[in-house]
Amino acid sequence: MLSLAVLGAVLASVARAQVTATGTMGVTNPTAPVVNENINQTSMARLVSINAIDDFCLFAPPEPDSVIGETEDREVAWCVQPRNNARVIPDGTFHAVHFVKTPLYWQVQGWGDFTKLNIKAGDQGGELDPHGATGLGNPVGGNVTTNATGTDVNYEEWMNYMSFQQFCIRICIAENDKVTAAEQCQHTLDEMGCNWVMPGDYTNGTFTECEADAAYPPGLYVLKNGSTSTFAQRYTGTYTDKAHSTTGLFTVGQTVTPSSAMSVPASSKCTTYSTISNGIPTALLMQTDKVVPYTSGQTSFEGVPENTAAAGDSKDGESSSDKAAPSAGSSAGKAKSGASPVAAALGISAFSVVLGGLAILL
Repeated sequence: MLSLAVLGAVLASVARAQVTATGTMGVTNPTAPVVNENINQTSMARLVSINAIDDFCLFAPPEPDSVIGETEDREVAWCVQPRNNARVIPDGTFHAVHFVKTPLYWQVQGWGDFTKLNIKAGDQGGELDPHGATGLGNPVGGNVTTNATGTDVNYEEWMNYMSFQQFCIRICIAENDKVTAAEQCQHTLDEMGCNWVMPGDYTNGTFTECEADAAYPPGLYVLKNGSTSTFAQRYTGTYTDKAHSTTGLFTVGQTVTPSSAMSVPASSKCTTYSTISNGIPTALLMQTDKVVPYTSGQTSFEGVPENTAAAGDSKDGESSSDKAAPSAGSSAGKAKSGASPVAAALGISAFSVVLGGLAILL
C-alpha cells in the first residue's frame, strides 16, 4: 500500500507526462492559482480551479443577461471562494452540487440560479472547452487546474456546460492505455447536455462529495460483441467546390441519438453537506463599481449587511463545513460501490488505477 505522499508524487509525475497543459496561462489570468487579495466583480480573469465541493469555479458571461452561445469566446471565471483573481459566486446561487473524484477526471455538476452569473433566464446554454471554433478555446485564454495530485496542476483537457439553471464541469486528470484525456473530455457534443455527456448524480436540493468509477467516454458505446460504437453529433453545413461554381449541403453524424450515456458510474464514500458557502455578504458581491480589499476567510465588511439564510444558503447554526454522516454507495440510480462492468472494460475503478502502465492500489 502506497502512502498518500508517495501516491501523490506518483500521480503528479504521471499527470505531468501525459495530460498536463504545455502552454502558458491566458493573458487575463494569474500565473498560478491564488487566493484573492481583492474582490473584483468586473474581473476578466479566466482561470478555473476544482479542488473541493466548496472550492471550485465555473465559466460564465462577463455581462448581465447574456446568452452562452453568443458569448462563449469571452466568458470569465466565477469561483465559490475568492481565488484566481476571478469573480465570486454569491451564496445561495447553488441549489445542488455533486462533486465526484474518479481516477481519470474530477467532475462537479448540479443546479442553481445562474442568472446570478449573468446567464439570461431561459437560456439552455452550451459548452465551453479549450478548443472552440478557432482552436483558441472557449473562452479564449481559459485555463483550468486541480489539486488532485496534492499540488496545483494545469490540465489540457476539460469541458464545462452552462445553462441558466444547470451546470457540469469535468477536468481530465489522467489517462491509460484504453482511454485518452481527449476522449474522456470529448468536446464535440455541445448539444447533448450535462446528463448525457457527464453522467452522474443530478439530484436537486442536495450537496454531496463522492469517489466514483470513471464513466465511459462520451459518445462511446460497448456493443454485445465487445466492440465499440462511436456516436457523432449530427451537423448540417454548406460547401462550395473549388471552382466556386457549385454550392450544396453536407451532413455528418447520426440521425438517431442514443437516449442516454453508456452508463452511470458507481460511486462510494459519499459525504452529504447542508450547502456550500463563502460567507461573503451578497450585497457586496452585487457591487460592480469598485474593488474591495479582501483577507482570506473574511466575511464581515464595513457598511455591508451580512447574509441571512435563503434558499441554498446555510441554515442557522450551519456552515459549509457542516456535514451529515457519509452515505457509502449513494449515487444516481443507487449504484453499489465497486467496479462497474464498464469500468472493468476500461481497466479503471475507484479503487485501482492504471496510469501509463503503472498499477496503483488506492
